[in-house]
Amino acid sequence: MSNGIVELPSRRDPADSLRHIIENSARVARYLTGLDQQSFACNDWARDAVERCIERVCEATVRLGDQADKLMPGQPWSDIRGMGNRLRHAYDRVDVGILWRTATNRLPELACAAQRALAQLERPQS
Repeated sequence: MSNGIVELPSRRDPADSLRHIIENSARVARYLTGLDQQSFACNDWARDAVERCIERVCEATVRLGDQADKLMPGQPWSDIRGMGNRLRHAYDRVDVGILWRTATNRLPELACAAQRALAQLERPQS
């Protein structure tokens, strides 16, 4: 009998965390297709989906730990991780404007940095 838990790769593999950032950022972009800030604010499904993806991105940055700044220097790590905490623990006080700006401005930048870092990790070492 299965316990319902799927065996996943290591939580500490930085490449996996970078992929999670990239994948969830792409999901957010798809969820926002055709929406402006006002329609996003009125769309419970889109808001819920975007919040959840941003939570995953934030958790992936937590899993990067000390490697985060080495792999993607210059990111506001405490702000990113703090947003994850706010989404989890202050879910009833999420500012839709901040969520929108994060999803449309900050997340694409973070995803690009994650793509560069992943490419560097996957580059054969000589």
